[in-house]
Amino acid sequence: MSKEGKQSVAESTSAESSVLVGRSDHALDPKKRLTIPSGWRTDMGNPKFVYVMPDRKERCLNLLPKAEMDVLLSKIREKALFDPALNRIYQVIGAQSERLDLDVQGRIRISDRLLQFANLTTTVAMVGSFRMIKLWNPAALAPVDEVDVAALDAAFEAAGL
Repeated sequence: MSKEGKQSVAESTSAESSVLVGRSDHALDPKKRLTIPSGWRTDMGNPKFVYVMPDRKERCLNLLPKAEMDVLLSKIREKALFDPALNRIYQVIGAQSERLDLDVQGRIRISDRLLQFANLTTTVAMVGSFRMIKLWNPAALAPVDEVDVAALDAAFEAAGL
């Protein structure tokens, strides 16, 4: 857990079975770098790089560990290799995504175009979403010190649980 007590990470035996949960708000540094919390880095298997892409439905970014990008790519690869539609899928996803190396302090530098897409200017709300981390403008979310039971209930209902 971070010093602020805002983040928790489920224990796991491997990066593939890790569960990323909690919320941690971090400031972009003067060079617009974002530090991935050490607990999440550990839970992702201390990666050398991660992938970032815009969310398809909301104005946030999805930060994916390599294992999750591999799952996405394996679903796409189920189609024929020389299928023109498949090649277009690869091109669109590739053009909208970034592979970001982590420095020794666990920082990444997301491109200005993706930061602008998600309206990330000074502070980023990093939200664990089980298999990935969602990067939000904090103003788009409920305050970190509130518990939104109605949203939790709606999420469980939508999942059929």
